Amino acid sequence: MSISPRVLNRRRSRTGTGRAKDGGLAFWLVIPSVAVLTLVIAFPVISSIIRSLFGDGIGEVPFVGLDNYAQALWGYNADDFWASTGVTYLFTAVTIVLETLIGLGMALVANRAFRGRGLIRASVLVPWAVPTAVAAVLWKWAFDPQGIINSLLGTDIIWTGSSVPSMIAIIVADTWKTAPFVALLVLAGLQVIPEEVYEAAKIDGASAWKRFVFITLPLVKPALLVAVLFRMLDALRMYDLPEIMTNGANGTATLSVLVVQSTLSQLKPGYGGALSTLTFLLIFVTAYLFVRLLGVNAVEQAGGRKGKKQ
Repeated sequence: MSISPRVLNRRRSRTGTGRAKDGGLAFWLVIPSVAVLTLVIAFPVISSIIRSLFGDGIGEVPFVGLDNYAQALWGYNADDFWASTGVTYLFTAVTIVLETLIGLGMALVANRAFRGRGLIRASVLVPWAVPTAVAAVLWKWAFDPQGIINSLLGTDIIWTGSSVPSMIAIIVADTWKTAPFVALLVLAGLQVIPEEVYEAAKIDGASAWKRFVFITLPLVKPALLVAVLFRMLDALRMYDLPEIMTNGANGTATLSVLVVQSTLSQLKPGYGGALSTLTFLLIFVTAYLFVRLLGVNAVEQAGGRKGKKQ
């Protein structure tokens, strides 16, 4: 049975009208979110950029242009800036690797069907529910020379007294705090994998390792990349843990710690504005490169799988 061109044109016009109405409704629904984001994000960023172009002091301050940026990048404060940048990326790289491995393992265990699974899932989320400042204080007590860590290990290490032990303490605290977050996102990805895929693989004689490598990892990759992206953005702006546990001493000052110390402790709002702007740019560029290099491939793979199913 053929459809006349006139009927087809009517259907297309109705479809186009419906899409136009949906587009207009979507535009007005998005306006409040855009306004809130402008107030919360755009306004502070623009204010920080403007303040970074002026000198330090109270009252009328001189316009210095890009001098604050020059001092941070290659001037007399360059050593502190690049040292904090290296520490920030070191913390980010190490914690993301540990949290991804531990979170993936926790998600695989929580995804299995066993008695008491709900209790296990709830208990796993307890560290993530604890406020970061509270977790930092708890771990600071634990890493005290007379604390539980030295008691368990039988050592007398002053964990917050030198560079490497301080970094280890902060990495352990951050991994304990946020690995459950990775596990939660990965668990959501695992639960949408059809059980029939694993059953078919078992019938074909695939071992547990092959099922994990060729089924679980590819299908959970989009959720895993989202978890890593969120954790990377969070770790790059790490402030609470190093500030509370070491006060940024012993080479543990991240970029966020340096910004606060420069702005408040040293009373340099202009230089602090330049540091915060540079920190924002570094985080933005890192996230953009991550999404371009890894995120797009994951989205394309997910779209390809949906197309094949249809």
